[in-house]
Amino acid sequence: MRLSQMLLVTLRDDPAEAEIPSHKLLIRAGYIRRIGSGIYGYLPLMLRVLNKISKIVREEMDATGAQECLLPQLQPADLWRESGRWDTYTKAEGIMFSLIDRQNRELGLGPTHEEVITTIAKDMIRSYRQLPLHLYQLQTKFRDEIRPRFGLMRGREFIMKDGYSFHADQESLKKTYQDMDRAYRNMLRRSGLQFRAVDADSGAIGGSGSQEFMILADAGEDEILYTEDGKYAANLEKAVSVPPDVVASPFESYEKVETPGTETIAKMCQFLKCSATNVVKNVLYQAVYDNGMNVLVLVSIRGDQDVNDVKLLNELTKVAGNYKAKAVLALGVPDAEAQKKWTAKSLPLGYIAPDLPDDYIASSKDVSPKFWRMVDQTAVDLTNFATGSNESGYHVVGANWGQELKLPQLVVDVRKAQKGDRAVHDSEQTLQSARGIEVGHIFQLGTKYSEAMGATYTNEQGEEIPLFMGCYGVGVSRLAQAAVEQSFDQDGIIWPVAIAPYHVVISIPNIKDAQQIEVGENLYKELNQAGIETILDDRDERAGVKFKDADLIGIPYRIVTGRSLQSGQVELVERATHNSQEIPIDEVLFTLKDLIEKALK
Repeated sequence: MRLSQMLLVTLRDDPAEAEIPSHKLLIRAGYIRRIGSGIYGYLPLMLRVLNKISKIVREEMDATGAQECLLPQLQPADLWRESGRWDTYTKAEGIMFSLIDRQNRELGLGPTHEEVITTIAKDMIRSYRQLPLHLYQLQTKFRDEIRPRFGLMRGREFIMKDGYSFHADQESLKKTYQDMDRAYRNMLRRSGLQFRAVDADSGAIGGSGSQEFMILADAGEDEILYTEDGKYAANLEKAVSVPPDVVASPFESYEKVETPGTETIAKMCQFLKCSATNVVKNVLYQAVYDNGMNVLVLVSIRGDQDVNDVKLLNELTKVAGNYKAKAVLALGVPDAEAQKKWTAKSLPLGYIAPDLPDDYIASSKDVSPKFWRMVDQTAVDLTNFATGSNESGYHVVGANWGQELKLPQLVVDVRKAQKGDRAVHDSEQTLQSARGIEVGHIFQLGTKYSEAMGATYTNEQGEEIPLFMGCYGVGVSRLAQAAVEQSFDQDGIIWPVAIAPYHVVISIPNIKDAQQIEVGENLYKELNQAGIETILDDRDERAGVKFKDADLIGIPYRIVTGRSLQSGQVELVERATHNSQEIPIDEVLFTLKDLIEKALK
């Protein structure tokens, strides 16, 4: 391709709407253009990158025996109601675009395809002889993001590879899950990216276990906690650790003490001259279930720890049946306006105790009359601790579970692990922190969808058994931008060779110089014929403009047909290092072939 004929417009200044480096660079370098909020057009250079990533994905998926298919983007709401996820996706998380057709039927634009693929399996899989089966697709997905941002990182339309496997039992599922773990690692290695596989929360997809694949980058939205020995890594939402040891309590007997102006843990500990590890703090949440029921949740946790909202949401989802519901639509700390709607009297905020009386809740058909109480594991074994008294300006000290206070029946792990904590698998290892961009996620779904939607197979004994399922996703367009976020400099993008739109750009500094044009044209033909993807910058622009654009676009190698032609050489510049060398014209093909082969190993 000749740049004089390519749709390429580069920008010198950062676009106003772009927030992170990769987003700015992809727009500046002419890879994408914004069409609307969270909606982008993929221009020719970008499509080449996406096609290369897709090719790697297909090759690794096909190598595992998975079969490619293509599923409808438009999905009937009835399928999602059958699985119980319609309200979760259209109301709770609110990420599904929903619409009504001319026949007054509700439909959704697919953010994912568990329901569709389970319906196909239900209709077509009859016998254990057809198992295991693994289908995948590469397709555009849609998600109605509350605040689309960061370009392709969090858009409302994106390209994704999603795969679904069906099995006779858990052991078969685990084998495919392990195959996908290897395949995903291969995909990212072959793409030339630094990544980390981490334990993850399954979220609205559900299932018994999941793992995320994170591209390491400073601008990553996710925090990863890991150990240097390589034996543990998890998303912050899922991470576990050993909290700091408890400091000996200074309180020897139970008493109620006046503590004015101590609404925070820090002020309280300073006033009482104690460690936050001697405190039980009680955090109030309001959960709204999908049937409209509001539940007030009181979480008791050690004073130096924080609640992990994702873990809490999972615990509250487990007990949804207690309130004749299926899912939590919303969860948060109730603000003053929310409190007015359900409180019977003013709450002693900052001084709440684990036994806050239920009569604080006003009678209402939409509000559970009792607090749902749970205690984090960090607070269970505390003795002679301090906590609220349910009276503003007062705390109690020297309290003990089973004596002055009743221990909540539900003991849970809802604490947020943090950098510096000791690792569970080895107390000598401490958790380190890094930022990451999630580009892949694999799940062991088990029988969640098959049971809900009646997808069964007949085993050797003639019994109808629910299918075991797995699902596996890779964000193709997100991976492309994550690669840029991981590798760029002040001059522009630095593409890994494997997914760069082209391997080489030939820059002709002066198109009025016949020798420069002749050498450039000859090399352009020779390299392309040899399978080295090459573009020719034959534009009528200044040399400086061409060099700046080459750096901005990020092509791995640049050949310059400049002054060195007088000695029968051209300049070879490596984009990643800016290293430059002059090589004989007749050695260009061999040199580039060698460099590219080494980069692709």
